[in-house]
Amino acid sequence: MLDWVADPQIWIGFFTLVALEIVLGIDNIIFISILAGKLPPEQRDRARVLGLAAALISRLLLLLALSWVVRLTEPLFTVLGQEISGRDLILLLGGLFLLGKSVTEIHHTMDVSEKDGKKAVAASFASVIAQIMVLDIVFSLDSVITAVGMVDEIGVMIAAVVVSVLVMLFASGPISRFVDTHPSIKMLALAFLVLIGVVLIAEGLEQHIPKGYIYFAMAFSIIVELLNIRVRSRRAKASTIE
Repeated sequence: MLDWVADPQIWIGFFTLVALEIVLGIDNIIFISILAGKLPPEQRDRARVLGLAAALISRLLLLLALSWVVRLTEPLFTVLGQEISGRDLILLLGGLFLLGKSVTEIHHTMDVSEKDGKKAVAASFASVIAQIMVLDIVFSLDSVITAVGMVDEIGVMIAAVVVSVLVMLFASGPISRFVDTHPSIKMLALAFLVLIGVVLIAEGLEQHIPKGYIYFAMAFSIIVELLNIRVRSRRAKASTIE
C-alpha cells in the first residue's frame, strides 16, 4: 500500500511540487501581507497565520474533493460562443475581485489626503480575514490543479501542500515587514496583484498565459527595485557623513 514511499520518482515529484506550490503561493503571500498591513501592528501576525491556515485548509479540502474539482472543468453555460465552466467562473470572479481590490489599494496608497491629513482608520480584523479567505479559494484552485497534474498519489499532494504552506508561513513575516518598511516595494507588489488579476481573468476566458513569464517579470522588477533601495540607502549615508 505504501510502496510509493520508496519510489525515487515519487520523491522527485514531491520536491518539484513543493517548489511549484511555493512559487504559486507568492501572490498569496503578497496579498496577505498587504491586507494584514492595514491592521494594527499587534494583529498583523495573527492575521497572517490565520490567512495561511485558511489557505492550507482550502487546499486540503479541494484535494479531498478531487472528483468535484475535476467536474469543475465541465461547461456550465455559453456566453457569446465562449463555454464557461465552474473553474472559469471562479477564476473570473476571483480575478475581478483581485483587480478591484488592488486598484483600490493603489488609490488609497497614492491618496495625498491620507498622508497629509489624519491617519486612515484601520480595517477590521474580520473583514481582512474574509477578504483573504475569498482569494485563498481562487489561489487554492490553481494550486490543486497543478498538484493533480503532477503526481497521482493523494498522500504526496497533501504532504507537498502542507510543506509549502509551512515554508510560506515562515517567509510571510519577513516579507510583510519588508513590504511595510519600503513603500516602493508595496506599490510594486500591488502592481503585481493587478497583473495577476488580469491573468486570472484571461485564464477564466480560456486564454492561457504562461506563468513563467509573469514570475520572471516579477522577479526582475523586484531585483531592480532592491538595487534602487540599496543606492538610495548609500546616498543617504553619504549625505549624513558630509
